[in-house]
Parts: sequence; C-alpha cells; structure tokens
Amino acid sequence: MTLPVLSEGSSALLRDPLWRESGAESVEEYARWAVNICGMACLKMILAARGETHRTVDLARACTAFGGYVVNDEDQSIKGLIYAPFVTFVAETFGLKAKTITNIPTAGIAPLLEERTVFIASVNSQIRWPDRQPPSKGGHLVLVTAATADAIRFHNPSGHDRDSQANVTLPASTFDRFFANRGIAVTL
Repeated sequence: MTLPVLSEGSSALLRDPLWRESGAESVEEYARWAVNICGMACLKMILAARGETHRTVDLARACTAFGGYVVNDEDQSIKGLIYAPFVTFVAETFGLKAKTITNIPTAGIAPLLEERTVFIASVNSQIRWPDRQPPSKGGHLVLVTAATADAIRFHNPSGHDRDSQANVTLPASTFDRFFANRGIAVTL
C-alpha cells in the first residue's frame, strides 16, 4: 500500500484488504496508525526473529501505555516513536536490552552491531529511492541487520517493492544521506 499512500494519502489505507491482520479494531483505526507505525514494524521483525508473532497495532497500543506514542483524539494525530519510553517498554514487556543512541555517524553502525543484534535507525522515508536526494534526514525507522565499513543492510517497513523492503543493501555513503545519526540499538 506504500505507493497508493504516497499518491493519495492515508485514505488509501481504507481500501487495504489486510487491515484486520494489524490488530486494529476498525479500518479507520488501522489507517490512522499505519502511517505512524514504522517503529512497531521494526519491533515486530525483532520479535519474529525470536519466533514470536505480534500484531503491529497491538504493539503500538502497548507502547503508547508506556509513553512511546502520544495520541491526540481531538485532532487524530499520533506523535512518536519516542525513544526513551520505547526502551522501557521493550525491556519490561519483552526482556529486550535496548539503548537510545544519538550522534552516531554512519561509520559507527558496524562497530555498534558487534555489540548489539540490530539497530533501529532514523532515516528519511525516501530511502526507498536511494538515487534521490532526500529533503531532510530522519522521520522514518528502518531495521538495520548488518553493516560493514562500506555497506548497510536493512529492512524497510515502507518499502514499495521487494527490493526496497527486505535485506536492502546500500553503500554506507548513500545510507548516510538519509540517516539522522540516531536510533535504538537492540540486543535479543
């Protein structure tokens, strides 16, 4: 649904036939959360690596109880993912060791992954089109699973096709154009 959302806005999600699998109580709740849930998609992938199955909206609701999202019912906005409450949420709920990382250069990701299993990195969502110049850095989360000095491999919850979704590998210099130098390091 990424390309329809990009061209039509979040209302395109009201046509998603798979919305019930998200854990949302209605298609409207799904559409509201789906454009704000990249962090929970990353968490869902981490938990799946441990053999656990969780629905993204269920995860988001639970994270909200810890302050990881701020939901405003008046204007229907959702703010988050807020890193510190997320770290507490995953520790207390799933026993994951997580740590907020700021001011980390792209070159610092490979050494970080020698100590931690994965890194949830803040990037610009246009990373799905690595040949483009992003208007800014950050605002979207991807799950970095491997890194070397020369390349970063990640899963992108909002990729628009298989090549931009799973096991995407980009040169470190390309990743750096999108990377906001912050994220969450997680050990399973």
